[in-house]
Parts: sequence; structure tokens; C-alpha cells
Amino acid sequence: MSSSENAVVRLGKAFNRHDLDALAGCFTRMAVLVAPDGIGQDREEIASYYAQFMEAFPDSMVTPLSLAETGDTLVAEYTITGTHKGPYLAAGGEVAEATGRPIAVRACCWTVVEDGLIASHRIFYDQLELAAQIGGFICFDGDG
Repeated sequence: MSSSENAVVRLGKAFNRHDLDALAGCFTRMAVLVAPDGIGQDREEIASYYAQFMEAFPDSMVTPLSLAETGDTLVAEYTITGTHKGPYLAAGGEVAEATGRPIAVRACCWTVVEDGLIASHRIFYDQLELAAQIGGFICFDGDG
């Protein structure tokens, strides 16, 4: 396993254990995370992003489906599962209160690794798919 692949595998394992310290340790000191629902610009902000997701889905797990690697860049496809048991900041700034509904969301990420640590991590998933599963709504015009 390459050091780039190892960094992504470590991240997935830390996420599944909900170990925020280990998760933060997968990233360089000044790493950047970009996702549909937030941005983190260093280890602390990235750990905070994941902590908020884990609060909303405390039993969340990622299941890897595929991984492609070219040099220090990886693309991974995976599924996120869990149960909506806490507040979730949805698209448009709405907070979706816990519904107790399960989720199974398809996602992928584009990751750049430097010296065995993640320097850039971009997550892609369909916010509408997640909102439909938790029973939320997305308001595009601000009128609710």
C-alpha cells in the first residue's frame, strides 16, 4: 500500500472509530477540506467539521467502494451510513433537527497527500439525497 493510499485508509478507520484526534492526525498542519456543507482550513477546523457530522450521525460509518491513485492524488468512492440523531446544518443554512431516520449516502473524495499526510481533501455528495433521507427540505429561494 502506498503512503498516499495509507493516509486515506487511516482517515476512514479514524472516522469509523469516531476518533477525532487520530482523524486530525491524518492531515497536514495547514490542510484544506472542502465539502458541500463546510470548509476546514487546518487540522482544528477539519476535526470540528467531522465532529459536527458525528454529532448529527453518531453511529456514522464509511464503507469504501473503490479507490484510484495517480501519484500523490487519490479518488475514493464510498458510502456513508448512520442514523440522524442530532442537529444537522443542511443546505441553505437550515438546521435539521434529529429525525431518527437512517441514511445511506453515496459519496466520493479527491485527496492530495504530501509526505504521508492529507494536504487537500475534497468531498462530494448529493445534499438532496441526504435531505430526502432524513426528511429535510432544501429551500433555494429563502421562502421556506
